[in-house]
Amino acid sequence: MLLTGKTAVISGAASAKGIGVATARLLAAHGARIAILDLDQAASAAAAASIGAEHAGFACDVTDRAACEAAARQAIAAFGQIDILINNAGITEPLRLQDITERNWERIIDVNLTGVFYLSQAFLPHMRDRRAGSIACMSSVSAQRGGGIFGGPHYSAAKAGVLGLAKAMAREFGPFGIRVNSVTPGLIKTEITGGMLTDEMRTEILKGIPIGRLGTAEDVARIFLFLASDLSAYVTGAVIDVNGGMLIH
Repeated sequence: MLLTGKTAVISGAASAKGIGVATARLLAAHGARIAILDLDQAASAAAAASIGAEHAGFACDVTDRAACEAAARQAIAAFGQIDILINNAGITEPLRLQDITERNWERIIDVNLTGVFYLSQAFLPHMRDRRAGSIACMSSVSAQRGGGIFGGPHYSAAKAGVLGLAKAMAREFGPFGIRVNSVTPGLIKTEITGGMLTDEMRTEILKGIPIGRLGTAEDVARIFLFLASDLSAYVTGAVIDVNGGMLIH
C-alpha cells in the first residue's frame, strides 16, 4: 500500500474508460482517498462512488479559475488534506495548421494548458503550507515529436507548454517539499481514440512501436502511481515517457 493516509485529486476522471478513472482506481487500491473532478457533478460523484464510499466527486471546469478554486476548497474541506494532484483533464482535435481557427486554438490551449495552470494554482498554497505534495501533469508524446496521430499543432503546442510549466513549478516549489513531474503517453486505447482508430491505422502504427502493442489506461496509471508515491521522492521536474518505444530519444 504505497499511498496509505494520502489523498489524491484527479481532474478529468469521470469517463468510464479513461486514464483518469483508471488512475483513481489504482491509487485507491494503494490506500489513497480520491477526489474526482470533472465537468459534471453527477458524473464525478458516480465515478467516485464506483470506487468506494470514502471517495468524493466534485464539478470543476478547469478552464475557469473560480471553478478550480471552488473545487480546491471543497476537496480540502471534505478530506482535510490534499497530498497529490493529477492534472489529467484534456481534449484533442485532429486539425491541420491552416484549418485551426481562433476558437479551436483557444479551446485546446484552455483545457490542456491553462487548466493545468489554474488547478495547480488552486492547490499549491495548501501544499506549500503543509510543505509537502506531488503534482503530476498529463502531457503527450505529441509535445516531443511535433504532432500526434489524433492531435493537431495546437494540441502539440498545449502539451509542450505543460512540460515547461511543470518544470518551472518544480523549480519554484521544490524548496517547499512539493514535487512536480510530467507524463508523456503515446497512443493509448481510450474512449477518445477508440472511435477514430481504424484497423489499417492500427497496423501501420504498431510498426513503429517496438513493444508491439498500443498502450492502456492502466499503463499510464502505473506511472502516475509512481509519481504520487514516495518511490519517486527524489524525482521532480522530470518527464516520463509511456509510449512503448514509439519515441526513443
